[in-house]
Amino acid sequence: MTNDHKTALVVRGGWDGHQPVAATEEFIPYLKANGYEVRVEESPKIYADADYMAGVDLILQCVTMSTIEKDEFEGLRAAVENGTGLAGWHGGIADSYRDTSDYLHLIGGQFACHPGKHPDERTGGQPDNYVPYTVNMLPAAADHPITAGVGDFDLVTEQYWVLADDYIDVLATTTQKVREWDPWHREVTSPAIWTRQWGQGRIFVCTPGHRVEILQDSNVRTIIERGLLWASR
Repeated sequence: MTNDHKTALVVRGGWDGHQPVAATEEFIPYLKANGYEVRVEESPKIYADADYMAGVDLILQCVTMSTIEKDEFEGLRAAVENGTGLAGWHGGIADSYRDTSDYLHLIGGQFACHPGKHPDERTGGQPDNYVPYTVNMLPAAADHPITAGVGDFDLVTEQYWVLADDYIDVLATTTQKVREWDPWHREVTSPAIWTRQWGQGRIFVCTPGHRVEILQDSNVRTIIERGLLWASR
C-alpha cells in the first residue's frame, strides 16, 4: 500500500444514546479530506476478517457497551499489534464490550461512572448526568501533536470517572469534586485524554464526546481530529 492511499474503518453501534451514526458522520468527511478511503460497518464482525484488517490504517470505533465475539476481538487486537491505529471517544471506545476483559486490557481505561447532579435536580433523562467540569492539560500535552496549543477547557456534559492502568500515556485529566451528597471523601482524578502503544499500533482515547454537540466543541473536535491522524498507521 502506498503512502497516498490510506484506509479507515469506522465501526459503530451499541447504545443509541451516544448517537453512533451522527457522531461518526462528524468525522468521516475529515478523514476523506485527509486522504482516507472510508469503510463503515455497523458491527464488529469485520474485525474477524484478517485479510481485510491487514490493510486498515485506522479504526475509528464508536460502539458503546454491546458484545464482541472471540474471533472478532482477536482480529481487532491482532490488527493493532500489527500497526493499525485504534481511536475513539467516550463510551464508543472506553465503555465497549464490558464482558471482554481482554478488550479492557487493550484500551487501558474503562468507564466506571459519571456522577450527576444533586438528586433533587434529577428528572430521569440524560441531562441528570450533565455537570460542569474542566479538562486539565498535563505538561506532556504541551508538545504532543494531539494537544499542542490546547489549554484547559470547560464542558457541561458527562464527566467520566475512569478506572485505568499506568501503561497509558495521559495527556489530560479531569477531577471529580466531593459534593455534600457524594459517598467519596476526597477528590478523584481520572484520565480524560490518553494514548497507548500496543505492539506496532497506537491507541487514542478522548473521554468527552457524549453527544454530537460535545464533539462540535472546538477543543474536543481539534483533539479528536488530531488523535485520529496520530493513531493511524
